[in-house]
Amino acid sequence: MFIDNIKIYVKAGNGGNGAVAFHREKYVNAGGPDGGDGGRGGNVIFRVDPGSNTLLAFRYKRKFVAENGDNGSGGKRHGKNGADVVIQVPPGTLIKDPDSGKIIFDMASADEFVLCRGGRGGWGNRHFATPTRQIPRFAKSGTAGEEREVLLELKMLADVGLIGFPNVGKSSILSVISAAKPKIANYHFTTLSPNLGVVSIKGGHGFLAADIPGLIEGASDGLGLGHAFLRHIDRCRLLLHVVDISAEDGRDPIDDVKKIDEELRAYSPELATRPQVIVANKIDSVLMDEEEYVKEFLAYCHDTGRDVYPVSAITGEGLDELVRAAARMLSELPPLTVYEPEYTMEDAFAVSEADARETTVRREGDKFIVEGQWLFNFMGNINFSDHESLNFFQRVLIKNGVIEKLREAGVNEGDTVSIYDFEFDFVY
Repeated sequence: MFIDNIKIYVKAGNGGNGAVAFHREKYVNAGGPDGGDGGRGGNVIFRVDPGSNTLLAFRYKRKFVAENGDNGSGGKRHGKNGADVVIQVPPGTLIKDPDSGKIIFDMASADEFVLCRGGRGGWGNRHFATPTRQIPRFAKSGTAGEEREVLLELKMLADVGLIGFPNVGKSSILSVISAAKPKIANYHFTTLSPNLGVVSIKGGHGFLAADIPGLIEGASDGLGLGHAFLRHIDRCRLLLHVVDISAEDGRDPIDDVKKIDEELRAYSPELATRPQVIVANKIDSVLMDEEEYVKEFLAYCHDTGRDVYPVSAITGEGLDELVRAAARMLSELPPLTVYEPEYTMEDAFAVSEADARETTVRREGDKFIVEGQWLFNFMGNINFSDHESLNFFQRVLIKNGVIEKLREAGVNEGDTVSIYDFEFDFVY
């Protein structure tokens, strides 16, 4: 089974709580507070696994939770940090927001990415001792770890994609030019998942080729297998359009090329402009110089500006020339596509309608108190001594409707607003 699109839930560990403790030792009077800090919660880390090419591992396990940090204890002992949870994904996996579809990170650009950070450990009571408060009987709680649902979408990292109708010999060609061993049989949809193979070239740079299955007429609308696998061509720098030149199934090679071209355009106009050469397979079953339809086909390819490479996956004829030509074209083409993140920090802290409804604003005298679980978690991510961080804090409050709720509660210019011990004068 091949899985290339799946949604999972991840949560970083919570930070441990700080300890309330006092030094106790014989002959030591008034030892003072010595509560230790809580440990940091574990992070959620995505890491590339070069040996995998499917998201099948997530079929039965879709929840990943990192370890919480331990609480601090007396004697200024720091709580143990929580262990990170490492999620291994195939090369080329996109991490996306399931609601907006925006790209959070492309695992083709790095081998490791921290998606959710663990909560910070709370301070022990020793941090709160002052000359006028020598016996603090309180400590700070740890902050909650980040959590979210994400959509994992696999777009294979292949330089070359073999496309074409079922049963035209894509898998056979891949098995000859590389060390890949795909299933090969004489019936449609033998190949149910993309196959990858490394193509080696003597005295030159090799490349990675993928056999993309299931392209038929209507694939871009979800027919056959094509809708599920068209995304794997997105990164391919060169397309080898394989055609059964023998027409043994009664198909017209020109019509086949036109239909596949139309499916590429329907799926992505940019994909339809990708460099493409025609691979006329099964020449061992046809007399190329005598068949009239072959001459018409070659003329059509010439008129559309595409080179044609006659090959036979059975005898190997023409495949060396095809491989050398593909390598030569790749050397002149731009590198593989790496998708830039579309998901902003403001998007990351956008709250759901339910969380927005749970945000409360109440008035106590001349002060407006704002509370909400998402706000409590959010405050731990802000450095209030940094101007840029404060600007970000303001943008998130505006985007999530906090400022609007304050106005509805009757706040005026200059009034004091308090959000979990952080106070500021309302200015808008």
